[in-house]
Amino acid sequence: MNVVELQQEVRAYALSIGIDKIGFTTSAPFRELKNRLKRQQDLGYQSGFEEKDLNKRTEPVLLLDQAESIISIAIAYPSRMKDSPKGKRGERRGIFCRASWGMDYHTVLREKLGILEEFIQELVPNAKMKSMVDTGELSDRAVAERAGIGWSAKNCSIITPEFGSYVYLGEMITNIPFAPDEPMEDECGECTLCLDACPTGALIVGGQLDAQRCIAFLTQTKTAIPEEFRTKIGNRVYGCDTCQTVCPKNKGIQNLHQNVFHPEPELAKPLLQPILSLSNRQFKEKFGHISGSWRGKNPIQRNAIIALAHFKEESAVPELIEMLKLDPRPVMRGTIAWALGEIGLDIGIEAIKEALLTELDPEVRKELEKVVEFKIEII
Repeated sequence: MNVVELQQEVRAYALSIGIDKIGFTTSAPFRELKNRLKRQQDLGYQSGFEEKDLNKRTEPVLLLDQAESIISIAIAYPSRMKDSPKGKRGERRGIFCRASWGMDYHTVLREKLGILEEFIQELVPNAKMKSMVDTGELSDRAVAERAGIGWSAKNCSIITPEFGSYVYLGEMITNIPFAPDEPMEDECGECTLCLDACPTGALIVGGQLDAQRCIAFLTQTKTAIPEEFRTKIGNRVYGCDTCQTVCPKNKGIQNLHQNVFHPEPELAKPLLQPILSLSNRQFKEKFGHISGSWRGKNPIQRNAIIALAHFKEESAVPELIEMLKLDPRPVMRGTIAWALGEIGLDIGIEAIKEALLTELDPEVRKELEKVVEFKIEII
């Protein structure tokens, strides 16, 4: 079997196992990407989750000896939820972003790439392959753009004509010299809806994101969220979809064909107050199979507190006061202090004054003092 026939076989097989799009590109260095990443580093716009070695991020040959090609794959995920539960006073709900609905996509795409590797290995016994999804060294979006999966949009997503930007991406480096596909032309045009709608102004210009301001990043951090962003987060407990939902290219896109990513409504839009009392084990049992659980329960609980403040949910105040007294985590106590101030009930303010009598953590004290606007000496 020659390489042309092999490439046709690989395309067909990929689609048969539930991969929605597949593209091929060379293993040549991503030189322009390297320049962009260097600028991001210099400006302090990176999230910190990325591979720090820019050479590894942009030179596939460093990741696989004798690399010749990269296979890029895309699998669509839903943009609509059937039977979406509604929150109400006393039963407020948060929301996980669409990319965290259903089964963890890392697991699903790695499985698909593994099956594809086995298929190729049977046809080409001496083939070398290295696959990655999201947490690998390469930029999934840069590979997908060059392999013709879609174009790199102003909202920093890959937009496909068929599935919009609601696609998960993965890739496989190989020593097989596949013919490269043609990249797509950018179809964003003059549209700036995503830049205009970004709640925190994280999209600096088209294609440039300050991750430190991005709600999707902020909801995954483990430290206190800067005060300027708290009111922007709303009821998001993980991730943010604003720059996707406003995009005209996503209008009418639903992507309901991948059953494994259909959301469980009670998990995708969970009740907020029960989250506050979950143990680590309970959190893993409830949320452990979705991608939004990867940072553990602490960020989700912190975000739930912020969401309750967003709703000014008075029924949560007694539990928040109890947590302020007993929770050993300074980030949580500080966030609760702010939340009680936002909700504004007298019993919450009195609890803050009482907490100031014993609180030793300087950052938590700052949060407490901001609410009551005066200092109380520690007894």
